[in-house]
Amino acid sequence: MSAEFFARKRFIVVITAPSGAGKTTVIKRLLETNTGLSYSISATTRERRAEEEDGRDYYFLSEGEFRKKIDAGEFAEWAEVHGSFYGTLRSQVEQKLTGGSHLLMDVDVQGARQLKNSYRDGVYIFLIPPSMQELKRRLVKRHTEDKHHLEVRLKNAVKEIASFPDFGYLVVNDHLEQTVEEVLQVIRAEELKTNRLSDPAGIAKLYLDKP
Repeated sequence: MSAEFFARKRFIVVITAPSGAGKTTVIKRLLETNTGLSYSISATTRERRAEEEDGRDYYFLSEGEFRKKIDAGEFAEWAEVHGSFYGTLRSQVEQKLTGGSHLLMDVDVQGARQLKNSYRDGVYIFLIPPSMQELKRRLVKRHTEDKHHLEVRLKNAVKEIASFPDFGYLVVNDHLEQTVEEVLQVIRAEELKTNRLSDPAGIAKLYLDKP
């Protein structure tokens, strides 16, 4: 039997979480583990960190450039978070989905809500830290925020964590390898859903035709 009858539609996999919950680390490990995933590079107006590269980690834009793209309708989602703009370009989403891979997306909670309105068949996974104490420890360890901005992120995290029931899956990010395995299990289960089949009528015909 030809495998083409069992081909599956590609879909977006959105991983969202409060800042510091470790979603970027989880996504990096997922991309190393599963070749069936590609990554959507977001645009942002925040300052580039020392280890980051434009076009690899983010597309770093000025606020003026970002606003022009908003006005032109170029973003699938965008939001202002902690005083900076973040967004996903529609061209990135469409290009990656037609490339034969599921599209893995690192998106803040506001952006994930917007994507749910545009991509209803996407998979939305909320990562949660094992505790607020651990979240604070991870944020402090990053050395990227002063005391004021750290407190802002922690206050926002409390509000964001309260919204986890809005998303399809909840994964506690305590141990990296376990977290990655649980996310991969979610993706595999979603692949097996009947509504992901590219040609369900073709499969039905194969089995219903007389031998």
